[in-house]
Amino acid sequence: MRSQEVDIRENVRITLRVDTQLIDEVVVVAYGTARKESFTGSASVIPNEKLEKRTVANLTKALDGQTTGLVATSGGGQPGDGSSVVIRGFGSINASQTPLYVIDGVPFSGSLSSINSADIESMTVLKDASAGALYGARGANGVIIITTKKGKEGKVSVSYKGMVGWSSRAIKEYDMVGQKDFVQLTYEALRNSYVYKNNYSWEDASAVASAGLGGALGGEIYNPFKNYTWATLINPETGMIQADARSVWNENWVDAVSDNAAFRNEQLLTISGGTEKLKSLFSLGYLDENGVLTTTNFKRYSGRMNIDAEVNNWIRGGLNTSFSNTETNYSMYDESNYSNIWYSAQFMGPIYPVYQKTLTGENELDALGQPQLDYGPTRPQMSNFNAIGTLYDDKSIVRNDNVSTRSYFSIGSNQDNAGWLKGLKFDVNLGFDYRTQNEMIYYNMYHGNQAGANGMIYKLNTRMFSYTFNQLLNWQRSFGLHNLDVLAGHEYYDYEYNYLEAGKSNLVDGIYELRPGTNIRSADSYSNSYKIESYLSRLNYNFDEKYYFSASWRTDASSRFYKDNRWGNFWSVGGNWRVSEESFMENLTWLDNLSLKASYGVQGNDGLMSGASPNYYAWQSLYSLGWPNANNTGAMISTLENKNVSWEKNGNLNVGLEARLLDDRLDISFEYYNRKTSDMLLNYPMALSTGFSGYSANVGDMRNTGIEFSLSGVLMKTRDLTWRATLMGSTTKNKVLKLTTQSPEIISGIYSIKEGMPLRSFFLARSAGVDPATGAQLYYAYDKMNEDGTIEGEYITSDYGKAATSKYYQGSRIPDLYGSISTDLTYKGIDLSVMTTYSIGGKIFDNLYSASMNILYTGNTWNKHALRRWQKPGDITDVPRVEIAGSNTFTDRFLVNASYFAIKNITLGYTLPKEWTRKIGVESLRVFGTGDNLALFTHLDGTDPQYNFSGGTDYVYAPNKTYSIGIDIKF
Repeated sequence: MRSQEVDIRENVRITLRVDTQLIDEVVVVAYGTARKESFTGSASVIPNEKLEKRTVANLTKALDGQTTGLVATSGGGQPGDGSSVVIRGFGSINASQTPLYVIDGVPFSGSLSSINSADIESMTVLKDASAGALYGARGANGVIIITTKKGKEGKVSVSYKGMVGWSSRAIKEYDMVGQKDFVQLTYEALRNSYVYKNNYSWEDASAVASAGLGGALGGEIYNPFKNYTWATLINPETGMIQADARSVWNENWVDAVSDNAAFRNEQLLTISGGTEKLKSLFSLGYLDENGVLTTTNFKRYSGRMNIDAEVNNWIRGGLNTSFSNTETNYSMYDESNYSNIWYSAQFMGPIYPVYQKTLTGENELDALGQPQLDYGPTRPQMSNFNAIGTLYDDKSIVRNDNVSTRSYFSIGSNQDNAGWLKGLKFDVNLGFDYRTQNEMIYYNMYHGNQAGANGMIYKLNTRMFSYTFNQLLNWQRSFGLHNLDVLAGHEYYDYEYNYLEAGKSNLVDGIYELRPGTNIRSADSYSNSYKIESYLSRLNYNFDEKYYFSASWRTDASSRFYKDNRWGNFWSVGGNWRVSEESFMENLTWLDNLSLKASYGVQGNDGLMSGASPNYYAWQSLYSLGWPNANNTGAMISTLENKNVSWEKNGNLNVGLEARLLDDRLDISFEYYNRKTSDMLLNYPMALSTGFSGYSANVGDMRNTGIEFSLSGVLMKTRDLTWRATLMGSTTKNKVLKLTTQSPEIISGIYSIKEGMPLRSFFLARSAGVDPATGAQLYYAYDKMNEDGTIEGEYITSDYGKAATSKYYQGSRIPDLYGSISTDLTYKGIDLSVMTTYSIGGKIFDNLYSASMNILYTGNTWNKHALRRWQKPGDITDVPRVEIAGSNTFTDRFLVNASYFAIKNITLGYTLPKEWTRKIGVESLRVFGTGDNLALFTHLDGTDPQYNFSGGTDYVYAPNKTYSIGIDIKF
């Protein structure tokens, strides 16, 4: 409490105020800790109380909305999958944008799904160079430091937490048409094709389309309207489906493979305690999470041991080891592959049944009385194939064994009897991550992709081992009002990855091994290695706890670059002025703390990517060895050498203000950042006549700027009630400053990366509406686009070919503002927390919506928005005539506003009074219920605006929502 001086008099009543300087929040930073008020960089702390409320298998899914400046994707619904995360914009084009994860002081290379989130004490997000420069190259995209729980001095305590839950789809399905509308639209598409492609009259086209409807849709076997034949189903007078047509079946393929009460079971046990000299913690965890898509599942068995020992005042040491075994059953198919259930089930025409039907619409049963899947012998789409059968008969299983160890040994003392050695400490840290992965992919013998090969099986085995070894010398001393902290160190990182795979076909039923297969389909192995050696130093100085200065320097050598360009130097400087400690602020009793800070630094990035995989050999000329010449080996050069390729650099400016007011009832923070990436690692283009598309080089600059703000306050506080609310908001403005002189613009499909514009701007045709006479899609087109983007000779046309060469820049996925709104309330033993996230602005091109409005194959179905289509001359509408495999080009019709509001978590708990629990020998007992990922409000049902950072969509596993109940007991 704050000391006070009062006059001596009778009946003195003194109310003490909290001395916030004595309980300052400690922030875990690079290679140490810092008081939040003294920190010159930008960092946010996420305590375990926030993380434990999220019922997620992968901790990255718990990050969204927890801090400013961080954006995470939804991550999909496959159990065990994680989210992609970026911090303060997009730092690169071809190099990695993923932040560095550090666990207990050592960079982590294992699988994040192996970590039990209940073992985490806190997570610190480092966002600027002053905070993360000491991690050098690997921290260029931000750093997320994970601190695990440790044993505490005192009697042994045992805690148990058990939860069970039920999951279902979190995002609405696309609103698709029913059976009658599907048939009607198919008929109109056939009729329109005869009219506008074959020049039939309207009457002749209508008659031919009606007569050919059955042949187009697969024959009478797939006519659910048994009171009409296909040929008589369309009323010739109205051109509409007969009003009294009655369907004898109506099955939903998505419902057939969905479990809307997928069971989730998580059990956690922790034992901790210790003496002044020896503290330990042991934990065990079990998670069994079924997927909303039947047959998918994730299991994890985990354990952790954390021991800290103090030999004497000079010597300390510790060991933190964790292990886990995970098993994932997943759906291996993606994109618009027939076997991908997310494609076939969502867009299969509603007239096609899942199971074989009788004439009265009942299921055909086999000898065991089970319904038989319909493999569509005459179905126009996916004939002789059933994706649901493939889902059950094919198998894809991944098993991982994960071991991570962090150990430290420390010599030094802060005791006065250390003399001139006081404050001197030498730390040695060794950490390693080890993972083995065993994967099986099996294609069944009877139906689907490999029935013709009598089945096929792949076995894949990988091994990853990485270790980090560092030695740190730290000196901390105070001389009057001067406080000094100096750090110098060396670090070495080594990463090895081994891959082995083989496949065979012509299998024996029921044996999931390679041995019985007779035909070798593949056999491959390779190894990757990556090493970094680093020297680092840091200086922290403060005067009178008012003026703080920090500087850091690190040099890294990466094995990804040629020896002459291997070393890169990275640094930062920062300052913090605690204005509230000045004498002229003493009388402002309502102000508890006011700090102004600024920092600047440069970091590097060597994480060049080859698609989704790291490129560990950026400078080398590589050869493809898969070109045998008879019995002789053969090779062909695949990439060109560039010994000059080196570090991508990231300059980061941060200016911020932090304040605490009204006896800590109000917290305010505001920050501005300006992040410039230079010497970007890109593919330098070459003429295709050379045989190469390009080579790796340092070209191009890009800038991200933005502001971040956080406002957190106690709205109400009494003896029994505390109510706190928090508002967070962030902006990001991205601009590509420079590319190559040969190619100032990179165009890929509907995306453009162009100088002067945001990264991955949408570049596609613009819709000009619908021609009322013909129902044709109209487009804006032009004769010329100047370098500054201005248009000359704009006109409207129905020629999709001209529209395809008259594209417009139409924004990007990057939102104008994003953040979270949360509230926490406690009343006696009741606690309630609600967290929501929001995003305003930006666009997303919904490929799935586009495919459901522009049908490519007969048998695929339409979105209900197609019911607004043009039907006859004179109709005024925004949806053109329906066609199948019609000639068109992508337009902004399918650019959807990416704004959304999401309810991420609601948790309600009740802690029983201690006088009750002590009677049964329990220290505390809390029961709770939680809803996670509860609702998403968007501009288009079915669209997931958080799917990725580029602004596209795909046929993928939709995110899930989970309702859970649980109990938390401490003994």
